[in-house]
Amino acid sequence: MTIDTGVRLTIAQALERLMKDGMPFRFEAYDGSVAGPESAQYTFRLLNERGLAYVMTAPGDLGFGRAVVAGDLEVDGVCMGNPYDVLAHVQNRLSLKMPTPSEVVQIVRSLGVGKLMPPQPPPEEHLPRWRRALDGLRHSKARDAEAIHHHYDVSNRFYEYVLGPSMTYTCAVFPREDATLEEAQFEKYDLVARKLGLKAGDRLLDVGCGWGGMVRHAAAHYGVKVIGVTLSEQQAAWAQEEIKRQGLDHLAEVRFGDYRDVTETGFDAVSSIGLTEHIGVRNYASYFTFLAGKLKVGGRLLNHCITRRDGSMSPKTGAFIDRFVFPDGELAPIGRIVSAAHDNGLEVRHVEDLREHYALTLKGWSENLEEHWEECLEEVSLGTAKVWGVYMAGSRLAFERNELGLHHVLAVKVGPDGDAHFPLRPTWGS
Repeated sequence: MTIDTGVRLTIAQALERLMKDGMPFRFEAYDGSVAGPESAQYTFRLLNERGLAYVMTAPGDLGFGRAVVAGDLEVDGVCMGNPYDVLAHVQNRLSLKMPTPSEVVQIVRSLGVGKLMPPQPPPEEHLPRWRRALDGLRHSKARDAEAIHHHYDVSNRFYEYVLGPSMTYTCAVFPREDATLEEAQFEKYDLVARKLGLKAGDRLLDVGCGWGGMVRHAAAHYGVKVIGVTLSEQQAAWAQEEIKRQGLDHLAEVRFGDYRDVTETGFDAVSSIGLTEHIGVRNYASYFTFLAGKLKVGGRLLNHCITRRDGSMSPKTGAFIDRFVFPDGELAPIGRIVSAAHDNGLEVRHVEDLREHYALTLKGWSENLEEHWEECLEEVSLGTAKVWGVYMAGSRLAFERNELGLHHVLAVKVGPDGDAHFPLRPTWGS
């Protein structure tokens, strides 16, 4: 088929050219053009030229995300605090085709070469990878601190609305399908404690401790002396205040700093819940070596982290996640993590995949954001709230579809005589 590149297309016609099996939604553009069935469940509205330029200069999730966050692309009747249903609908039905060179020429000529000049990104967007490199090496202490600051130092009150009373921003463990989010977060912390074999008087180091959920749980329910450390100043302040409020400051503390600056050693256990995603795949060896060095012989490490489905996938996160959510985040398949732990001072004893539990956790967070949408907008910008809505709904789909996993890796530091001080069979129950 020969394309007449001189024929000018409307925005809707240009979009239709990219659809392999037709438009699975209604589309309306600011130039007055429309496409897709009138009876479609969802109607997308492109409101202005900036939104079109976002999509044209960054095709895929980044351009779409920019347009949504900036308010240039809307979906009728959908609260962007929980756009799970519309994202699932589009993913299930959308089939794009690669345009031919002549089609690309026709689309660009029709929509305007000027739309290939990138607009200023939304203020909620972090710097691109090349620009971050000017501020330090990837996963240097300074650059990691800035990445954590971007995501976590937003508003503790905002996180209280989204995460709920536990203030826990990691995958929960649902003892029952109908368990509440709070019950599931309690079960997660208790499962970690049981896997670590914690008992009164033990010493625990919790790296990447967030708002101190594991710190408080171990101290309150197991009588353990705990040091937690986080790179988020707001998290540390909130956690210390809550520790004092609960009367746990004789057992527990949360420090604002880098886990690599912890000098104490001889811990009975180390918990790392949601930190591995931030350290970089190339740093796994030094990470596990460091944690092994903090343990006494027979001490256990519980590493809880998001994983890739398999090794064919890039460790780097998608463009939207990298720029708006987790700058410099990296994920690896579970085999890579097990090998790194096993090769650097630890013996891996147990691995568990909790993938479905993270989908349920994200469902709960999304529902919280939707329920408290107006209150959240008093704490953060509309763009930031949209980022969270899109990212959590999209992540839920990724866990449901086995694109992402969530693994527990339980390892032990074995003595020179080969004694692992480990029971013959698991003692932590389900």
